[in-house]
Amino acid sequence: MPPSPSKPLAATREMARDLEKPGHRDPFPRLLPWLLLLGGLLGASAAFILTVEKIALITDPAFIPSCSLNPVLNCGSIMRTDQAELFGFPNPLIGLVTFPVLAATGALLLSGLRLPRWYWLALQAGATLAAVFVGWLIFQSLYRIDALCPYCMVVWAVVIPVFWYLTLTNLSTGRLRVAGSGKAGRAAVANHAIALTIAFVAIAGLITHRFCDYWSSPVG
Repeated sequence: MPPSPSKPLAATREMARDLEKPGHRDPFPRLLPWLLLLGGLLGASAAFILTVEKIALITDPAFIPSCSLNPVLNCGSIMRTDQAELFGFPNPLIGLVTFPVLAATGALLLSGLRLPRWYWLALQAGATLAAVFVGWLIFQSLYRIDALCPYCMVVWAVVIPVFWYLTLTNLSTGRLRVAGSGKAGRAAVANHAIALTIAFVAIAGLITHRFCDYWSSPVG
């Protein structure tokens, strides 16, 4: 006896109902694409400038980068450190490759294209590694190099929200499956702006505390 056509139809309806559950909805259908597009363009621009100025510094040791403004905001002192070439080549080259991918992804999403799950997970892996790398760079800048790079800080300001909203989106849509993340994920989505603000305020507080002596001095 052939299977009843109502069974596939019922399965389709069940799947549709499942996708309509709060935990499977895209919480940022417009925010994330625009964030990826604009953040990718901004990050790529910062990476390009850093790469150009790094090359100029290599060819001319006396070159002063445009973002070397004072003893604290000083890209030149950072570019000369081992941390600026963690993998054996200038760190900005990573951004020249990865940020255009973010921008292209944002453009594709805004055009209405639906991306496969493997792509989202690959993007999640890249964003997670980038967030860890940025955290390491923040620590190195504050407590090892004792200087800040304005263009690098632009990259920080891009990577952190991209990681945050990409993670929330992947958890909410079920692309990223983490045990016990349902309730916590919904709470994070509901308070997404507050959590992100706290993160940036914390970084600003660390910077202020680390260089307070310079900022408060008459010379500074």
